Amino acid sequence: MSELSKPKEDLQDPGEAQGLEEAQLLEAEGGEAAPPSASSPPVSSSATEEALPQEALNKMVANIVKFLLRKYQTKEPTSDAELLNAVLRDNQEHYPVVFRQAVECVLLVFGVDVKEVDPRKHIYIMVPTLGLTCDAMQRGGQGLPKAGLLVVVLSVILQNRDRGPEEEIWGALNKMGVYVGREHSIFGEPRELLTQVWVRDGYLEYRQVPDSAPARYEFLWGPRAFAETSKGKFTEAFLLRVKQRALRAFRLLSAEAEGEEEEGA
Repeated sequence: MSELSKPKEDLQDPGEAQGLEEAQLLEAEGGEAAPPSASSPPVSSSATEEALPQEALNKMVANIVKFLLRKYQTKEPTSDAELLNAVLRDNQEHYPVVFRQAVECVLLVFGVDVKEVDPRKHIYIMVPTLGLTCDAMQRGGQGLPKAGLLVVVLSVILQNRDRGPEEEIWGALNKMGVYVGREHSIFGEPRELLTQVWVRDGYLEYRQVPDSAPARYEFLWGPRAFAETSKGKFTEAFLLRVKQRALRAFRLLSAEAEGEEEEGA
């Protein structure tokens, strides 16, 4: 099984947003700019998402995502030229669309920011979003990045006035296909990750709500989260993008991962 095929929440009401978000994931957003950290690729094309079968588009996006994650893990830069030649050799006319969606996926799902460091040669590096270094602490940084899920959890806590009731956290993650007791292809067993790993690493606090009977639990930002990032950075740089786009990015890669599992079987 590939790493992407191991089994976000729109932070608004699912009934209000799910149809719109899902449709936007699978259709063109022709006039939309690339995420702020990555410039639009120089390849010009009149091709749009509508002109490309969705299954083929998803496959291309997933391949670019895998390539970017390998570069992130090896701490190597990449470029438009390398991505075109190594990944999209036979589909270069679709590169602007595929690149934009792949950059969005690695940011929202994995918490990896694609930054252009040489606008002339279009060279990019991959860095942890919002300064979070949790991925480097787990298995020597060799597993799939998990900072994207941590960003979602920290965001939900912020939206609940700095205290994230456990039911709110799991409700948010359930919308993204992340369930307690069910092994996830990217994040593993989520309860262990949230209540043990990230608590031990200092990113989260997990405690009983005072005087609650029956006992209820809540999550708070941990000291390491405060040390590496800030509430202001979340609000300014990420929260709105998470609210509008995370669900569709997670679903795109989840669908691709399920397809790979079926092929492997």
